[in-house]
Amino acid sequence: MRKFYLIVNPVSGVKKGLNILHKIKPLFENSNTELNILETKFPGHAEKYMQSINYDGYEGVCGIGGDGTFFEMINGMLKRDDQDSIPMGLISAGTGNALMYDLDCLDPIKATNKILKGKIRPIDIIKVETDSESYFAFNVVGWGLAADAVKLAESFRWLGGIRYNLAVVIELIIGRQRISKLLLDGENREEDFILIIACNTVHTGKAMKVAPYAKIDDGKIDLVIVKKASKLKLLKLFPKLFNGEHVKSDLVEYLQVKNFSLRPKNRSQLNIDGELLGYAPFDVTMKPGLVKILN
Repeated sequence: MRKFYLIVNPVSGVKKGLNILHKIKPLFENSNTELNILETKFPGHAEKYMQSINYDGYEGVCGIGGDGTFFEMINGMLKRDDQDSIPMGLISAGTGNALMYDLDCLDPIKATNKILKGKIRPIDIIKVETDSESYFAFNVVGWGLAADAVKLAESFRWLGGIRYNLAVVIELIIGRQRISKLLLDGENREEDFILIIACNTVHTGKAMKVAPYAKIDDGKIDLVIVKKASKLKLLKLFPKLFNGEHVKSDLVEYLQVKNFSLRPKNRSQLNIDGELLGYAPFDVTMKPGLVKILN
């Protein structure tokens, strides 16, 4: 009999984690699979589970949740003292679900069936190092408007997923100054950037195609840089993020790199896989095939 851990975030998305559990649990049971169900009780609980559970005898650890849950799972595993590892699966129950958009596997039943087939594939992970902490990202590392909008959106949680779009528009209207040094390929550029976002997936947040050429297993960071421009030009650019057409704009620089560093003039927060974690300055390095997923 196969054995899996199943970490369930009951408050993920619109609190649908437990409903999805009831739908997919029979699929595991009917495939001669034993489930050890672990329910999260607080933010960061999935990370603690991944750091403390015994992987011996288990085929994988699966999560029912969103990008935040998967972020916690990855960081928990990669920060274990014993450096043990295990394949991981994700069953979407979040608001954004960027990774599962890329994998065309948003449906929980489809995701569960893929997990049960046992096919394993490696994915790249972005390592982020700040002055005080290291993080591992599977989705994005955003600075500038990419982080400021997430912070502002917390004030509009009652609006649901649309709160992020509103926050971006407000930030564009405010027009903050964000002067920073970008260290890339041996060059040192200092500019007033709108945002800099390092992507491992095509999608960010709710189906925004920020990095249309990204692949989760190509060993490259897709770096999207938006330059300073008039508010009107930037507001016209924003809708193009949803279909990837923004990369054709002369306001956007799109690069594929393996590492870079950012040194802002002012201490500023980061958006790591949709969570506000850590502060710039920071260094980013791609770690090819660091995590194995069931998909």
